[in-house]
Amino acid sequence: MRKRQVILRREEPARSTVIRRVRYGECQRNHAARFGGYVVDGCREFMASGDEGTSAALTCAACGCHRNFHRKEIETEVVSEFSSPHNSSNIA
Repeated sequence: MRKRQVILRREEPARSTVIRRVRYGECQRNHAARFGGYVVDGCREFMASGDEGTSAALTCAACGCHRNFHRKEIETEVVSEFSSPHNSSNIA
């Protein structure tokens, strides 16, 4: 899991934006759970079967499992926007 954060601290108030990206990795469904074993199918990444907003978007096209069986990776980035006290147009 990768997390990146960019934090800028200034004396003047800064506006910050939090950007979160969600990706679903390999399938972790145990196909042999009812027999007391552990077997995964080897699906490496979730691929939606349908368009976003439909029930098919929650089913993986590669392995047929629900999206919840895939490992969820959240990448968070905090971006601060500030105005510089030194404006380059004022420099002679």
